[in-house]
Amino acid sequence: MHERQKELFRDPVKGKLGGVCAGLAERFGWELWVVRIIAITCLVFAAKFAIVAYIAAWIFIDKKPAQSLTHSKSAVREETRIERTRDGRTIEVKTRVWEAGKPPKQALKDLVDEFNCMESSLRSMERYVTSSEFRVKQEISRL
Repeated sequence: MHERQKELFRDPVKGKLGGVCAGLAERFGWELWVVRIIAITCLVFAAKFAIVAYIAAWIFIDKKPAQSLTHSKSAVREETRIERTRDGRTIEVKTRVWEAGKPPKQALKDLVDEFNCMESSLRSMERYVTSSEFRVKQEISRL
């Protein structure tokens, strides 16, 4: 049940300075702000090492391919719960603060909204099928 490990790419679209932190966050399935806090902490406590490491990562890590930039999704980890909507979208629910995905309350709200939309569609179909207009159209089509 293990998925293939995601490759490490820089993501200049989401990134502020080269996209190194954004690439690391996507690779490990963490929230971007957590990776940035770690990078800033390293910069404060080990400035020379952090600057050299960041520049090296900027130079040696490849830029994210163009088709991936438009379809950017976080890595799905075993601890992350997945909910699928009827139109095929997935909602990743994070189980820990630093993981990428939606907080459980937000994911639940999205799912409730989706079910309400489905229910209203079902009610309108039900209303149409039980109406006299439907019966008349059915009779006409039989002729």
